[in-house]
Amino acid sequence: MFMSNPFADAPAFITPAAMQAYVLVMFILVVVGTIYDVLHKKSARFFLESLRKSKSQAIREVGAGETVSLAIKTAVVDVAASGEFCNLQRRIAHLLTMYGFLAFVISTVIMVFSYPTAANPPAILPQLWHLGALMICIGGYWFWFFIRVDVSAEGSSPFRVMYADVFVLALLASATFALLWSFLQAAGSAWGVVFFWLHILSTTLLFGSVPWSKFAHMFFKPAAAYEKRLSEANGSRNNLPPPADVPAEFGSAKHHSRHY
Repeated sequence: MFMSNPFADAPAFITPAAMQAYVLVMFILVVVGTIYDVLHKKSARFFLESLRKSKSQAIREVGAGETVSLAIKTAVVDVAASGEFCNLQRRIAHLLTMYGFLAFVISTVIMVFSYPTAANPPAILPQLWHLGALMICIGGYWFWFFIRVDVSAEGSSPFRVMYADVFVLALLASATFALLWSFLQAAGSAWGVVFFWLHILSTTLLFGSVPWSKFAHMFFKPAAAYEKRLSEANGSRNNLPPPADVPAEFGSAKHHSRHY
């Protein structure tokens, strides 16, 4: 299963051209949805105004070299390592989901466009595809059932679904149905076709709901992290007071709050 290209047998019920067209449509949905999200929520204007305000209130000028250094730190610490998360479990879950998603999407695109038939791709591609889907499931289900604030701290049921949960649920469904499709198809089960179409349905929901889900946050979060580092470097600190020159005190809690 992990060594086989699941798209090689898909032409039995969908043509390679149709698969490639579907991937292109999903790409267009992401681009259009992100642009709509930016215009509707005025995110770009917010970041530009925040940068302008930060520069106007700056105590010191940030040079070109320091600006590049801040951008690199943002990319390495805040983006690649998810440094914004203080909770280690949440950071690990986020990293598993993020890198799993990247591996899953990239290997899908390569196999659909370069190896859509019985041609054998490099062994690493189907392995990355399955590993990426597994990482999404591990990180996503771990977050959904055990790490979410409303579940771990507030005692809400993990089965309580809100409108904002479309992104993570569609992502989990897409990866889960993909693994089931691959397993059943490799076993020669007719149910493989059913789970293939469930995978397509959930993937369409994932990429088609960009304007109404958290999908676009992967583009906004790096910009927000960079703006925060820049405001700290130039002294404006987004109008926040400087840290007090006293030892930090966080109370006497002995464990993480649960079900308060």
